[in-house]
Amino acid sequence: MIAEKKYILATTVQEAIEQAVANKGNFKYLAGGTDVMVNRFQGNETSGCLIDITKIAELKGIAKQGNFLRIGALEILEELKFNSDLKTEFPMLIEAALSVGSPLIRKTATIGGNVLCENRCLYYNQSEWWRESIGYCLKCDGDICIATGGKNACFSELVSDTAPALIAMDAEIEYLDENGKHQQPLESIYSGDGVKPRNLSETAIVTAILLPLNREFKSAFFKLRERESLEFTSLTSAVALDKNGKLKIALSGVDPKPVVVEGTISDDKVAVIKKAIKGSRAVDNDMYSRKYRREMITVYLERSFSLLNPSKED
Repeated sequence: MIAEKKYILATTVQEAIEQAVANKGNFKYLAGGTDVMVNRFQGNETSGCLIDITKIAELKGIAKQGNFLRIGALEILEELKFNSDLKTEFPMLIEAALSVGSPLIRKTATIGGNVLCENRCLYYNQSEWWRESIGYCLKCDGDICIATGGKNACFSELVSDTAPALIAMDAEIEYLDENGKHQQPLESIYSGDGVKPRNLSETAIVTAILLPLNREFKSAFFKLRERESLEFTSLTSAVALDKNGKLKIALSGVDPKPVVVEGTISDDKVAVIKKAIKGSRAVDNDMYSRKYRREMITVYLERSFSLLNPSKED
């Protein structure tokens, strides 16, 4: 007997959450679909119910709200480049958004979807036939990590490009679930567990990303991938320096969660880089080796420091 499949088009956040509660354990929210639908095609996502949130008007728009610039979760990545406030105060977010995937993907993918994109691994993001032939891993109900041979932890990697850029600029995330409205630092939603990589409740809907205004960020962004127009990241490096000298680094592609290092512009740069590398738990589950990606952390951070503080002799 074929299980019933459901598609629900929600028009309000409350309606979407009510449907999520009614279908707990067997649903996915659907926005741009560039992550969810690919995983469904590969058999990595098998929920019987899709709740489409693309018609929810309250999830759209970019506007100043108090001390923040509020970016609706359904804002399309490609369209961020047209916003004057982003161009003036947060150009790194535009650079990060335009580094995602291909032009076609960027015209569909949303910023909310990108910060929530599923962790990836060379041994997991394959066809069902491939996964069955090599043996199921921890992320698909197996009992071993194929990449490491261990049985205790999954090291699938966070591959969002907008997340490190946002985190480096102290972004916060706003979301609603069955228990109400929440707002917290963006980096706090990532668990570090490759199997369940986020600390959000099952029914949570991200409503907006909030960026702090008047910080006068200087920034540097780099991304490592095999093909510039297509590949997921093997290492994304985002560094931001504000008007008070606060330095914040965020990396993706080298750990199940963002690698975050904070300090000041006067800190010893060698020590800062060592701290970033130490926080990276990259394993050999990517097209590039663990060794090479960790070496590139040093390369990208040294370049970033030179761009942000060119007159300073390290």
